[in-house]
Amino acid sequence: MRGRRPYPRVFDRSLIKIWVQLSVACLLLLFMAGAGNTSDRYQKLGHKLMCTCGCGQVLLECNHVGCTVSTQEEAELRTALDRGDGDQLILQNFVQKYGPTVLAAPPQSGFNLVAWIAPGVVFLLAMLGTALLIRKWKLHTVAMPAESATDPHTTAILDKVRRETDL
Repeated sequence: MRGRRPYPRVFDRSLIKIWVQLSVACLLLLFMAGAGNTSDRYQKLGHKLMCTCGCGQVLLECNHVGCTVSTQEEAELRTALDRGDGDQLILQNFVQKYGPTVLAAPPQSGFNLVAWIAPGVVFLLAMLGTALLIRKWKLHTVAMPAESATDPHTTAILDKVRRETDL
């Protein structure tokens, strides 16, 4: 009985070593993935901004040959990224310099949020109102009286119409 333990070991030392190594590897991968690449940030921010030359295109996709405005704004974006400015600070600087039209999508706050949500709400309310109106019309239908075949004048007119139209 001395060599045998009463409870079997669930974790062996080698198994614990493997778990620690895997945990450290996962943490390293997580930190490396979180240390974003500057070109990724450049692409992300460049697609959040509009070219202010009047073309109405996203900053990094302005395809005007020799567009000095887009090259100037791209240089400003690269300079801000090289300084280490945060994304929000860069966007705020562009808004202060060029106005709110430089943003590809309006900020999701205040009136802009209402402007994004209101069309969907109005559409849903219109659909609901239309469904209720149709239901009301359907519930209030009036039964039409059956066609009276006993009236000889009506029967004569219908027969004449059928003969003339060959139906």
